[in-house]
Amino acid sequence: MTRTDLPMPDEQALEAWVVDQRWFGSKAREVVHLAVLDVVPLRLEPQPLASILVEARFAPGTHEIYQVPVGFRKGAASGAIAKADGFTVYDALGDPAQSLALLDLMRRDARLESEHAVSEFHWVEGAYDPGSGASVRPMGAEQSNSSVVFGDALTLKIYRRVEAGINPELELLRFLTEHEFANVPALAGWYEYTGTLMEATLGVMQEFLPGARDGWELALDELGSDPDAFLARVRSLGEVTGELHTVLGSDPTDPAFAPEEPSSESLGLLTATVDEEIERIFFELPDDDSLEPIAGRGEEVREQLRLLTHVGAAGKVIRTHGDYHLGQTILTERGWVVLDFEGEPARTLPERRRKRSPLRDVAGMMRSFAYAATASETPPPEDWEARAREDFLDAYLQYADPSLLPPGRWGVEQLLSVFELEKAVYELRYELNHRPDWVRIPVASILRLLEVPAR
Repeated sequence: MTRTDLPMPDEQALEAWVVDQRWFGSKAREVVHLAVLDVVPLRLEPQPLASILVEARFAPGTHEIYQVPVGFRKGAASGAIAKADGFTVYDALGDPAQSLALLDLMRRDARLESEHAVSEFHWVEGAYDPGSGASVRPMGAEQSNSSVVFGDALTLKIYRRVEAGINPELELLRFLTEHEFANVPALAGWYEYTGTLMEATLGVMQEFLPGARDGWELALDELGSDPDAFLARVRSLGEVTGELHTVLGSDPTDPAFAPEEPSSESLGLLTATVDEEIERIFFELPDDDSLEPIAGRGEEVREQLRLLTHVGAAGKVIRTHGDYHLGQTILTERGWVVLDFEGEPARTLPERRRKRSPLRDVAGMMRSFAYAATASETPPPEDWEARAREDFLDAYLQYADPSLLPPGRWGVEQLLSVFELEKAVYELRYELNHRPDWVRIPVASILRLLEVPAR
């Protein structure tokens, strides 16, 4: 099969459609040009299906690549993109038959050669097979990707923005599934692209867990009705997080996952980066009552950062979740399950694959407790966040491999404070730019971190 067998939409019509989608990540930037880089035919009969890779170019010379699975149909079609040679070119993920075709390609471990590339589909041995007659429905409102659910048993996540290299979500789910870690949705399959353009992961199939409660929504619900009930759940979440890091650091034979001693430069680089951000943001702080507790204290914050980084042994660096907070968890019949291992979307793929201290994940969850306490319509007791932090960390330390962490509780809390300060400073800038009413959350955290005893 070649791209010449398929009618291609006009690039202007394709651009207008792409930039209007929720998953297009650069709406605030002007697209200088959008071009089709490659077309991967996935089937020609009975209903043509292809994956188009498009490049959006911005000034001054930057670009992003997006994946657009498309179907072709005579006459009208839902999710239409454009007309081409008598066909309607449309978003294939809105068509259950086309989604089932992607499932079938995975089940068959298909290998498709096209003009510029090879597309390979993979199925995990022993994975549940919902069959070709499974019901299909879209997952719902997603921001950066698109997902469909098959028979309430599996979900296929299509990565819309594509970067060269293996996606960390595939890498971590495959590792955790092979090591029989029960608190993630098991990997069932994936597909990838290899060609002159790049090598990249295009999508993953994983277990779907119906009836699960989103961790963030559950926290807000229970903070408004029974704050102590969620504290009990926080402890079990700490246990699962400790077990997750223990498994991720358990295989010294796998170079991509083997725990490593942090380089002597790594903590210094982190300190320098955070220090620079502190200097910049405190120099630019506006005159606002909500900022008064930290106004003029930039040097004090920088000095506290320097004191906190005298942590001595920093433990090991391992593969981590990378973007850990309550919204990346769900509560299921089998307990807490951790989702979305792609890492922080603003970071490049190589950065998201970098090994880091597991305490960086812990810091992300601590920050999530602070946000939940503030976002709750019914304010929880004043000590709720402190109790949540303590319960989570106590449980985490019981289940995490201690060889991955700094020695002793004091060492753990010192390094944890560094990562929390890093996140709080980032949050301060974000809230000033996007949600000024929430500035008080990172301000309170920076104040608390100024009081952490350092030695």
